[in-house]
Amino acid sequence: MNEFFTIKQEVSAEISEKKSKFIANIIPVESKEEAEVVIQKIKKMYHDARHNCSAYRVIERNLVIEKSSDDGEPSGTAGAPMLSVLQKNNLCNVVIIVTRYFGGILLGTGGLVRAYSEVTAKAIDNVEVIEKIKGAQMEITIDYSEYKKFKYYCQKHKINIENIAYKENIVCDITLEESKKEKLLADFETKKINLEDWKEFDKKYIEKSIIK
Repeated sequence: MNEFFTIKQEVSAEISEKKSKFIANIIPVESKEEAEVVIQKIKKMYHDARHNCSAYRVIERNLVIEKSSDDGEPSGTAGAPMLSVLQKNNLCNVVIIVTRYFGGILLGTGGLVRAYSEVTAKAIDNVEVIEKIKGAQMEITIDYSEYKKFKYYCQKHKINIENIAYKENIVCDITLEESKKEKLLADFETKKINLEDWKEFDKKYIEKSIIK
């Protein structure tokens, strides 16, 4: 998978339905292990609630891993509808936990599906969605006299300078899309930019653009 949509930060949302309170917490994660840890954390936070239902979608080894849990609600009325909303919004590397405080009135299977779907959608409406794309991490070594020009080059081509170390030369950690990496190396070869040295590290997903 070369690119996907995810969320920028943790967000919560809440609805009430026939005296039952539904609280959704949607959180960015990087793995299924992290998603499971987050679920347990939220369950402890809302330990007095009747249900803490969950769903997540994460990318591992270029595959989308999905899981959902009804946590005691009738089968298929909570986790699956929540997961369906994540799928419809094409979100990955995200976990959502919906906590239900029972209000004493049964909602029926249809009512439960609507409530869990609605609060999930409300949480997504409140969150900032971003696009991530496969990119590269590089270490760039550059002469002090060339740094201002290199910084402008990065701004122009939307290359992220994530860290700067001032040593004998300036050493920058950067992240950039694969296509921009190829251009940077081509510009280095043709002397459009002057680099002392460069190293490439592991591939990683990087933020491409703000969607909303």
